[in-house]
Amino acid sequence: MLAINQEAPAFCLPNQDDVEICSRDLRGKWIILYFYPRDNTPGCTTEACEFTEAAPDFSDLDAIILGVSADSTKKHRNFIEKKALGITLLSDESTNMMQEYGVWQLKKNYGKEYMGIVRTTFIIDPEGVIRAIFEKVRVKEHVAKVKEKLQELQGKGE
Repeated sequence: MLAINQEAPAFCLPNQDDVEICSRDLRGKWIILYFYPRDNTPGCTTEACEFTEAAPDFSDLDAIILGVSADSTKKHRNFIEKKALGITLLSDESTNMMQEYGVWQLKKNYGKEYMGIVRTTFIIDPEGVIRAIFEKVRVKEHVAKVKEKLQELQGKGE
């Protein structure tokens, strides 16, 4: 697993419009990078809708929100249109990026073991350094906690 104050692994992945988004092009901005299991499932929908709702606040903090799952770009586009999402979703069908970030892990469900995405959020600073990690995220109130932590990191806490 990655650690706070470690440089974030570089990435280039296609978004919901098949446009490649690369971390090197995002230098100078804060990145809220959240990994989630699957489009159009209850927890993932709640999380995506809450990030969409909070997007203007994150924008005011000079932060971009990127959601990552192993779903295809087509599934992402469908999810965004169906739920009127206002965030960017990246497709990591190969799971290479998820493996680099340590979020592709062995999971257990109903006695079965399988590889899957552990819901995790990273806050990456404008220099590309990881400043916060939220592991095994519970969706409820998660977005508010991420925003609060970002403000604290920027010295803009209440």
